[in-house]
Amino acid sequence: MEYLTLLLLLALAVHLLNRRAQGVRTALLAGHLRPLQIEQHMQRITEGSMRALAETDPQRQAQIWAGLGDAEQRLAQDFQRLADAFAQVPAPQARVLKLALPGLDQLSPRTTFDMRRALRIHAEGIERAVANADALPPRDRAFRLMGEMFLMQHTCHWFCRSRMIANARMLAQHQTPYTRALEAVGAQTRADYLALVQG
Repeated sequence: MEYLTLLLLLALAVHLLNRRAQGVRTALLAGHLRPLQIEQHMQRITEGSMRALAETDPQRQAQIWAGLGDAEQRLAQDFQRLADAFAQVPAPQARVLKLALPGLDQLSPRTTFDMRRALRIHAEGIERAVANADALPPRDRAFRLMGEMFLMQHTCHWFCRSRMIANARMLAQHQTPYTRALEAVGAQTRADYLALVQG
């Protein structure tokens, strides 16, 4: 019985430490996001892309794609600003826990990855997708850009909460599993991202 009480107290302590650390990380990222319009650009691009993909008239579809150009450029610019600003965050505050166990980052840096590097990878991936560096047709380009956006959003949720919650949110918000978003991004993003989070 004493062991059970001890385990319950330990579990409660871990939970409270997690909640506190999550609050600090969420406030840090929110402070950097506040002056930018990344969420609004993402929403406009996602909704516009879904309309274009559902459109059967090629001329109307082309008009919708063209109308998204401004939001895409602004997203790439705002995300570059976010990556630049977050690069100034001290390393200990930029660590993302691979496992939701508070204190692991203090014991071994190998249990974390650097959010500053992750945001730079996402900024470069979004920029490549917007520029259509691989000369993809509009439909494939749309899936590439949405994959880049969804994976970036997943990383932000992972930083603030945990990988498990990030997976659940991506599935709930976009009906997209983490593995599918990872498949949709460009090869360079995928290689850099996996090297970061698995290394």
